[in-house]
Amino acid sequence: MTTTWTIDGVRAALSEKKISARELSAEFYKRIEARNPELNAFLALAPERARKQADKIDALIASGKPLPALAGVPIAVKDVISTRGIVTTCGSRILQNYVPPYDATAIERLDAAGAIILGKTNCDEFAMGSSNENSAYGAVKNPASTDRVPGGSSGGSAAAVAAGLAVAALGTDTGGSIRQPGSFCGVPAMMGSYGRVSRYGLIAFASSLDRIGPFATNIKDIAAMLGVIAGRDPHDSTSTTAPVPDYQNEIVKPVKGLRLGVPKEYFGEGMDAPVRQKIEAGLEIYKKLGCELVDIRMPHTDYAIATYYIIATAEASSNLARYDGVRFGLRVDSDSLLAMYRKTRGSGFGDEVKRRIVLGTYVLSAGYYDAYYLKGQKVRALIAKDFRDAFEKVDAIVTPTSPVPAFRLGERSQNPLQMYLADIYTVTGSLAGVPGISVPCGKVCGKLPVGLQIFGTPFDEARVLQLAYAFEQAGGASV
Repeated sequence: MTTTWTIDGVRAALSEKKISARELSAEFYKRIEARNPELNAFLALAPERARKQADKIDALIASGKPLPALAGVPIAVKDVISTRGIVTTCGSRILQNYVPPYDATAIERLDAAGAIILGKTNCDEFAMGSSNENSAYGAVKNPASTDRVPGGSSGGSAAAVAAGLAVAALGTDTGGSIRQPGSFCGVPAMMGSYGRVSRYGLIAFASSLDRIGPFATNIKDIAAMLGVIAGRDPHDSTSTTAPVPDYQNEIVKPVKGLRLGVPKEYFGEGMDAPVRQKIEAGLEIYKKLGCELVDIRMPHTDYAIATYYIIATAEASSNLARYDGVRFGLRVDSDSLLAMYRKTRGSGFGDEVKRRIVLGTYVLSAGYYDAYYLKGQKVRALIAKDFRDAFEKVDAIVTPTSPVPAFRLGERSQNPLQMYLADIYTVTGSLAGVPGISVPCGKVCGKLPVGLQIFGTPFDEARVLQLAYAFEQAGGASV
């Protein structure tokens, strides 16, 4: 039986009747049963829903009708994305028994494309974290080295794909939560432009930053996944009307002659020397492919972490106000309404979520709004201008995804500031709204993956994927 399935491999095996969709999903549930107790990547499984979808695909094959794009492909979904009939907790006790009555638009599109939803993956509570240690249901372990974190907040999705427990997965990225776990677990991971994928049904952390995107084992599968979930959605007013290209056709175009910006600010203090060596080796691959490397400056990069943690926490404070014990989720009864609010939120939220709510409420409060939140938005505009200015000179920007490889479980959990700094190379693209991808770029210490990050202009995911595919085909994963 195939160890590493791909989307093309699934389609071929089903079409040639080497395996049925039901048999394939059963194989993946066996894999999950064997490895999930160690990795803790999945929080909930949906075998009944998976069987129904598998039977639909098998019926299509039997009838000889054409197969949809993701027919029979077993997929995992981060537990902040609404799935009808499947418990969706956001990694939090406050939603421990919440079952959404509807599917997110991205899930509807996967369903229509024939994908089989295996279940929901573990994540930092409400997607707040860089290590997947903030989940109320325990930390996820990195398949590359189980004493290490998988990255966060989409660590369960990254780990599931890296361990072969799903062919592909959906995660969400607010400040690096797709790209950084992809880097740490050694799998391609993509964040499209803000507005490229509908956020309808995504349980919000920071609404001006949140994005849904795919994990897979190769760039062609990333392109296929993005092509299915992208596009305008009337349920999300921030989704774009920009046409969705055929990404799988676009990725094979040659990259020779493209100008790639290399910002000095992304190679500064705090970057591990072995990581730097791998990224520099990755840049050499682009030279051999005929790309021109251009030194660029992005002067406001140093302000990105502070700006991000002002804007994101302010939006989180507003979004998480709805969890009050009245309408849904956990309710801790008490003798007064105020006491019920306090006890429900006090026992339902974890420490990191509470920290961010307090920070966000503070920066929005009377007397501090202008000093923090308003100023943060002004600096965000300057960071976006850095990208616009750079894209006048170059076709894409190439950076490390993370300054360090996956760190040990517990190593940074008592130092929030050190944890926040792990996002230093990813939050910039989040604030600017541009698309970005992390692609595997060798390993350090013999086993710890490194990720190379590619940023493109807004809604030019095709260029980002084209560069990622060329890098992959040139052997970038083993530099």
